Amino acid sequence: MKRQLIAAVGVAAMVVGVAACGSDGKKDDAKSGSSSAAKNFDGKTLTVWLMDGSAPKGWEDSVKADFTAAYPGAKLDIQTQKWNGIGQKVTAALSEGSVDVLEIGNTQTAGYAATGGLLDITKDKADLGGADWAANLNESSIMDGKQYAAPWYFTNRVVTYNKDLWTKAGITTPPKTLDEFSADLDKVKAVPGVTDPLYMPGQEWYTYFGLLTSEGGKLAKKDGDKWVGGLSSPEAQKAFETFKKLQSHSATAPKDKDEATPQQKDVFAKGDIGAIIGLGWEVPKPEEMAADKIGYFPLPGATADKPSSVFLGGSNLAIAQQTKNPELAKGFLKIALSDKNEGLFAAAGSIPNKTSLNSKVAGDFAKAALPASANGAVTPNVATWSNVENEPNPVKDFLTAALTGDYAAAAKKADDEIAKRLNSKQ
Repeated sequence: MKRQLIAAVGVAAMVVGVAACGSDGKKDDAKSGSSSAAKNFDGKTLTVWLMDGSAPKGWEDSVKADFTAAYPGAKLDIQTQKWNGIGQKVTAALSEGSVDVLEIGNTQTAGYAATGGLLDITKDKADLGGADWAANLNESSIMDGKQYAAPWYFTNRVVTYNKDLWTKAGITTPPKTLDEFSADLDKVKAVPGVTDPLYMPGQEWYTYFGLLTSEGGKLAKKDGDKWVGGLSSPEAQKAFETFKKLQSHSATAPKDKDEATPQQKDVFAKGDIGAIIGLGWEVPKPEEMAADKIGYFPLPGATADKPSSVFLGGSNLAIAQQTKNPELAKGFLKIALSDKNEGLFAAAGSIPNKTSLNSKVAGDFAKAALPASANGAVTPNVATWSNVENEPNPVKDFLTAALTGDYAAAAKKADDEIAKRLNSKQ
């Protein structure tokens, strides 16, 4: 995501359920305040770290008002952090005990939990509304069967296409299957002036991850007490054949680069590209391309009944193990995750943490992302996963090698490297 929010931005076969509180969150908030109304919290300060660009307009004011009502006398100090260099800063803060609650990228959560930095909130899950959290969105908050964080908000990639070029190609409705998508790309290719019907670099591993998940495969899995790579599996090879077919529509996209080199949004904004597969922040700005010229649909699946799976980028909220204010910290989580405040994320175009709020999701991009989020997934939930994403990323290198050479050799080399990195110490 840009944070794989992002890192992504919103997003599972989501667990269907009725929210534990009313649609406006009043029941949750009232319950939170009822147990603390008689207490005096004068002199107590709860320090919360949120990442730059995460909270939508009005969210912070709403949460602060609810917190003040529930915990009279307590001060809520919400601090905004930058993503660049946040890993070392979080590690230091957790060690020093200088933060109480913090936002953590969903692929980072296991790492902080494994080092003892996060409070185990397993017993608090039900009170926080966890019975209604979508199972696949909550997966990254759990390690070794224990709940170390709460799922907050998510996003995923969709097909972003140039409406003018697709109209010129005679396409009037979005494709429902991967075969239809490929056929439509052939039509777009025939439009005069089109450089690529689909711009997708060879190392765009997030799309491959979704295709792999659709086939029932994984990048890695546990074998006894060790992790092994999963790219040599039949599921991985089948997913790669689909990836290769999609990438074949990208004549000018490099096979040895990812979507950020160059930024695919800049390539798309030139107007001669039929489509990209990307996140919301990769949509050109209005001054670069008129908003009414851009359309969205989820990457189709093998059959019309559901789209391809996706990588779910997003953030979790966690409590520091060394917090001196556990009651306030848990109360803050309950308020932040109430239907009222979680619903503000949906209205701002993110995927909320429970399916009962999906009707509140707004925006063309988010509405296109929502269907695929239902069967999306996250990377293996292991503390050493960040080792795999460090450059040179073996999954990226595998895709380039497989596109240009022998699949089996490329997969074995990548699997060996993935296993080595996952089984190493942090």
